[in-house]
Amino acid sequence: MDRGLGGFLLLCVFATGAYEAYQAYDRSITVGNNEVNLFEYEPFARNTKAVRLEEDADLKISENLPRIDGATALYPLYAAYVQAVYPKKEYPVYHSEVMSNTTPMAYKNLINGDVDLIFAAAPSEEQLADAKRNGVELKMTPIGREAFVFFVHASNPVKGLTKEQIQGIYSGNITNWREVGGNDDRIRAFQRPEGSGSQTALRKLMAGQQLATPPKEDVANGMGDIIAETARYRNHKNAIGFSFLFFATEMVRNGNIRLLSIDGAEPTRENIANGTYPLATEFYAITVTDNDNPNVERFIEWILSPQGRSLTAKTGYTPMPEENAKKIDFFEP
Repeated sequence: MDRGLGGFLLLCVFATGAYEAYQAYDRSITVGNNEVNLFEYEPFARNTKAVRLEEDADLKISENLPRIDGATALYPLYAAYVQAVYPKKEYPVYHSEVMSNTTPMAYKNLINGDVDLIFAAAPSEEQLADAKRNGVELKMTPIGREAFVFFVHASNPVKGLTKEQIQGIYSGNITNWREVGGNDDRIRAFQRPEGSGSQTALRKLMAGQQLATPPKEDVANGMGDIIAETARYRNHKNAIGFSFLFFATEMVRNGNIRLLSIDGAEPTRENIANGTYPLATEFYAITVTDNDNPNVERFIEWILSPQGRSLTAKTGYTPMPEENAKKIDFFEP
């Protein structure tokens, strides 16, 4: 074989292999670390984004501080509560009396007795089973409502879906955007890890229908990841993702996604409050029935007070209607 031709063929083989390796690498990093910087919301930190009361709080806790953990999306909210009620000092995000370790870890810490109180969405079936195995009874107080939202790339022509269409997409029965009024493109439906608040919300929305098992590269580790991946230009034709309204619009603010209306209703604060938006869900202050810290219940009662509810609204969430603010749910082992 001519030496020059042989060299050319060898170069082609190398280039093909390099291209395939790059494609494999690119798929492997489809979901990266795009979480928000929670340090920006640390209570009492200089220039913190955690909102403040305009007057002194009616409750001040100086000792036996309830140890707190919770969902990433709710950290700005309970950081504001802490800033109003707890003593002024440093509360590092990932190692202090006031932490944020994601919903699955927060439930684990509560069930294991490592924290007194968490702020999160309702537990998944697996988290309830974990509580039962450990003989723990969860006591849940709804403190606000939030929209569970779905979004696409801003260039996607689809502006809204019905609940039934969402169920069809995530069950795998609807696989192309043309089936819901869009272009002829495959739907890439991102999901979250099991036990996360948003994945639990998706399972409840499925209403017993089987959730399609996504490829590994379509499972976003964090809510920031699922927004970033949907917003990426490479995914602009076919991606759909989900999150909660405050996180998607205030904590991330990615201009390359567009929130979808559901059953004709936009996910706005007004529509959450009046019940028009169909995918609004409660979030909770959660403790266990045998917790012996006397300040836990005092703190929760204050959160439901006019001052606490004002911080909920000022942060950007929808407070529970006053007549429903003291309803407590028990999840028994």
